[in-house]
Amino acid sequence: RNLLDMDTFSKSDPVVVLFVQGSGSSEWKEFGRTEVIDNTLNPDFVRKFVLDYYFEEKQNLRFDPMGPHSAVFGAQDFLGQAFVALGEVIGSQRGRLERPLTGVPGKRCGTILLLAEELSNCRDIVTMQLCANKLDKKDFFGKSDPFLVFYRSNEDGTFTICHKTEVVKNTLNPVWQPFTIPVRALCNGDYDRTVKIDVYDWDRDGSHDFIGEFATSYRELSRAQSQFTVYEVLNPRKKCKKKKYVNSGTVTLLSFSVESEFTFVDYIRGGTQLNFTVAIDFTASNGLPSQPTSLHYASPYQLSAYALALKAVGEIIQDYDSDKLFPAYGFGAKVPPDGKISHQFPLNNNAENPSCAGIEGVLESYLQSLRTVQLYGPTNFAPVINQVAGTAAQVTDGSQYHVLLIITDGVISDMLQTKEAIVTASALPMSIIIVGVGPAEFEAMEELDGDEVRLSSRGRFAERDIVQFVPFRDYVDDSGNQVLSMARLAKDVLAEIPEQLLSYMKTRDIKPRQADP
Repeated sequence: RNLLDMDTFSKSDPVVVLFVQGSGSSEWKEFGRTEVIDNTLNPDFVRKFVLDYYFEEKQNLRFDPMGPHSAVFGAQDFLGQAFVALGEVIGSQRGRLERPLTGVPGKRCGTILLLAEELSNCRDIVTMQLCANKLDKKDFFGKSDPFLVFYRSNEDGTFTICHKTEVVKNTLNPVWQPFTIPVRALCNGDYDRTVKIDVYDWDRDGSHDFIGEFATSYRELSRAQSQFTVYEVLNPRKKCKKKKYVNSGTVTLLSFSVESEFTFVDYIRGGTQLNFTVAIDFTASNGLPSQPTSLHYASPYQLSAYALALKAVGEIIQDYDSDKLFPAYGFGAKVPPDGKISHQFPLNNNAENPSCAGIEGVLESYLQSLRTVQLYGPTNFAPVINQVAGTAAQVTDGSQYHVLLIITDGVISDMLQTKEAIVTASALPMSIIIVGVGPAEFEAMEELDGDEVRLSSRGRFAERDIVQFVPFRDYVDDSGNQVLSMARLAKDVLAEIPEQLLSYMKTRDIKPRQADP
């Protein structure tokens, strides 16, 4: 909108060039460009750019509108530029973001409007139930033990197994259990593609006898849900041999229903906000912050491990939090004025409002606290987990989801209370990220992570896995390329958040709010 007018005789003929930046690299590469629209300063471009989106990565984009003669990029062609992260567009209201164009000194360059939508990759899931009637008897002593095998047809005419039902023993009239299958798996999203179904008689030695087959398609199955559709099961060999052969039985579709699987982007576009809270370990085992050996030591040339981890994770999450205000706490220190030990003191020293403005605000308060508190102990996680859980429990309708980042040097003192706190929190809209800094052994953190064994406390099991742990040392690479290693750290700790958010929504049967068109 309101682009710079560079043409003397008419208005500009603009085109927009999209550049993308590789993860951890500062180099911009051209990704594509829109069509040219003649003689306008308010173009509406039609061409779409299709990008792979990863929540856990900072995906930087640059949009450069260009004026006439754009085959050769000269200074006279440049109409400004806008820098934006893909997450900012998706995290903005209804996936719509307006940014000012800048870069031409002393001139107002207008604005660029970006719209993002997720390409629906056929996210439906089907539930169906079938039964059969008068199947051929295959077993010498009993009846048959029938089961069904579903095949998806491929582009090249071959077939791939996509589902097997259970075996129903000793009957010629089986009723199979209902089962669910993604539409993608059944027909690759092509509703008219053949779905072949074989009927077998199960044998213990694995040499199952073929009873017969029939073919259908997703479209036919979905139409069939309104009336009981009966398929004839045919055995081609019998058909050739016997003149009077009719069929080897029939299969009836009893029920067929479709549900949409919602994605993380559906919820974000529907207005779900991610609320980010930080908790930093101020225990004495970190070492005196003024000493270069301390994990909290910030040299004039390099941030501490704590600050690096906070920046890496925070800079991605902040794109999904509209107010950019982040509560930040410290734990395990003696706090002025009276030197009491605290396990959840606000880094900004404001108990009424512990929120800091942006990740920069959190970093500032963190460095300020290092100068005013006394590092002490023990290392207690439970108070700050319970604090965030208390906030998360106030709004459970899916409009708010909380992410707590705990950065610690490790050996946890209140393991039982922490397990109890996490098990309670697993029923709430929240996730916990733990980054371990320093050389300690982090076995306790691995237990909290719950990837191998579901976490439990006093006989209660966590409802969902909500903890993701990574040791910072795995990301400090020898080449000294911090940008790259911090991008990897963020990627690994944030990769599970979309699934954890979805698991909460699913267990509560919360559907995304419809974004206004």
